[in-house]
Amino acid sequence: MDDNRLASLFDAHMHIIDPRFPLVMNNGYLPPFFTAEEYRHRTASLNVVGGSVVSGSFQGFDQEYLLDALRILGPGFVGVTQLPATVSDEEVLRLDQGGVRALRFNIRRGGSESLEHLDALARRVFDLAGWHVELYVDARDLPDLAPVLAALPSVSIDHLGLTQEGLPHLVRLAEQGVRVKATGFGRVDLDVPDAVRAVANANPHALMFGTDLPSTRARLPFDDSHLSLLIDTLSRVDPALVPAVLHDNAAALYRTSTRPRRN
Repeated sequence: MDDNRLASLFDAHMHIIDPRFPLVMNNGYLPPFFTAEEYRHRTASLNVVGGSVVSGSFQGFDQEYLLDALRILGPGFVGVTQLPATVSDEEVLRLDQGGVRALRFNIRRGGSESLEHLDALARRVFDLAGWHVELYVDARDLPDLAPVLAALPSVSIDHLGLTQEGLPHLVRLAEQGVRVKATGFGRVDLDVPDAVRAVANANPHALMFGTDLPSTRARLPFDDSHLSLLIDTLSRVDPALVPAVLHDNAAALYRTSTRPRRN
């Protein structure tokens, strides 16, 4: 990508799908493979210095693929996992030691723990390891969840909340400190620049960019033009938002150092 406004990029949302590890069919769907090596090749021109590997619905509660991906990708990369409510404290701490930094609830696709455990499990992993929780949810459903989410220690929501109709609910939560991933532009049903401006104006620390690679089940896969669209939109609101959204906000949330590695 040739854009002199693109400096260091923290990819706040991507998936690694390795054939060496088991997958679980989700609603009749199994994704194509997308290894850590393929991810590196696809993003070679984007100056990625770190990122978060997110467990998908088709990976269930498997942790070994995630720890393996983090070992391959190296410093600067962290994990977002799915866990059952019965997980032991020792397992949470083991995963934290391996680089996991967040717990995901996949409300849209399933494959994660149910919402009845959201409040207790989110507080538990935060108290144990400082993890936040991430939700893949249609923002139209946020009013029912808002009282719980606003009271949790740390929360982020995937893919700009997915829908234009849900955007006002998403913005209200951003005003209260909930983070929002500017990801999955090829899967959302909303005006991306409008949503980005609304969230950025509500809370300049909320937005975090991610490629969403390999864009499983999206209508359109990630394209470098999506990143250019985001940079253009942010530059018109406030140029200082560009490095914040592309790197600083996510690096701070995931508590990771993305300084260049020494040879």
